[in-house]
Amino acid sequence: MTLILASGSPRRKELLSKITTDFDVVVSDVDETTPPSMKGPEVVEVLAIRKANEVAKEYPDELVIGSDTIVVLNDEIMGKPKDEADAKRMLEQLSGTTHEVLTAVHLTKGQQKATQVVTTKVTLFELTPEEIDAYIATKEPMDKAGSYGIQGKGALLVKKIDGDFYSVAGFPVSVVARMLKEIQ
Repeated sequence: MTLILASGSPRRKELLSKITTDFDVVVSDVDETTPPSMKGPEVVEVLAIRKANEVAKEYPDELVIGSDTIVVLNDEIMGKPKDEADAKRMLEQLSGTTHEVLTAVHLTKGQQKATQVVTTKVTLFELTPEEIDAYIATKEPMDKAGSYGIQGKGALLVKKIDGDFYSVAGFPVSVVARMLKEIQ
């Protein structure tokens, strides 16, 4: 059996390698739009399922893992920023707040399926405009949900977390390891 990660994220690839190095990467190219009426947990779950199922169409006998991460503040879903101005807007909103980072993981192999959504609360320091601009200048926020990466320079923005660090980084390693034991 081949394990396939349905993601082009270098972070997810790195984090999955904490569990196993025996996997392939096949990037799913799915539409990530969802109805505005959907709430955060449902959005992230639907996207993880959509990604896994898209790749599973081509590899129906293999175990495929799809995952998605979003940031939610006051019911506003913050995905990846469109540009630097959007990153700045998000970081200004997140500054000094506690928000939720939701990561969903979906495993599929034939008729076997499993999905989990992991929610972690993250509190950022009160950020100055200079700190926000300096962080955006690193370009790190541009491919991160909520415009920050806890595993990189964004760690300097984080005051505390309540939950799974790896989920905030985009892939809840311990949860995935347990899920993999269920579907083999």
